[in-house]
Amino acid sequence: MDSIQKYFKDLDRDKLDKLKKLEPLYQEWNQKINVISRKDMDSFYLHHVLHSMLIAKAISFKPGTKIMDFGTGGGFPAIPLAILFPDCDFFLVDSINKKLVVAENIANEIGLKNVQTSHSRVQDVNSRFDFVISRAVTRLDVAWNLIEKNLEDVDNNAQPNGLLYLKGGDIENELPVDKKVKIWPLKDFASETYFDEKILVLISR
Repeated sequence: MDSIQKYFKDLDRDKLDKLKKLEPLYQEWNQKINVISRKDMDSFYLHHVLHSMLIAKAISFKPGTKIMDFGTGGGFPAIPLAILFPDCDFFLVDSINKKLVVAENIANEIGLKNVQTSHSRVQDVNSRFDFVISRAVTRLDVAWNLIEKNLEDVDNNAQPNGLLYLKGGDIENELPVDKKVKIWPLKDFASETYFDEKILVLISR
C-alpha cells in the first residue's frame, strides 16, 4: 500500500479501506483459482494495483463514464479504477469464467456497486462505452479492431473516447493505421524501475 499512498495522496478513507482489502482477498482466491502468479503476489500492489491506477494519472473519468475492461482476468485494471471512480460504470469481460468469478466476488466483497461482469468474448459484446481498457491481452491493432464497434461517438471526457491500453516494449509495428495515438510513459507517473519500459497508450478515431 505504500506505493499507492505515495502517488495517490488524497484518497478518502473508503477508497483506502477498499484498496487495503484487495491483497488478502486475492491471496485467498489465488489459493483456489490461480489468477495471479505466486511470484507476482509478492509485488501485488506495485505490479497490479498501482499499475492499473496509473491510468488515472492520464485521465480523470467524469461521473457517468462507461468503461469496458476486456480480457480483465481477475479484475485488472478495472477493479482498482472502479474504487477510484465510484461514479463511473465498469463492465468486465473475459472468456475464462473462473477468472471472472474471482473478479465478481472480490468486487462484491469490498462493496463495489459500479462493476458488472460478462463471461463472453469481446467480439460478442455489442454495448457501447466511452472507453475500453486492457492490460496487454493482444497486439494493439488487433485489440482496436475488436473494440472499435463498442466506442460511443460523443466524447464527454478530457481525452477522446478510445482504447486505453497498458503495454510494455516497442509498439510501433502494432499501431492501427490512420488512428490517433497518444502515449504516456508510466515512468513519468511512478519512479519504480518496474515502470521504466511500460506505457499507457490511447488510441482513438
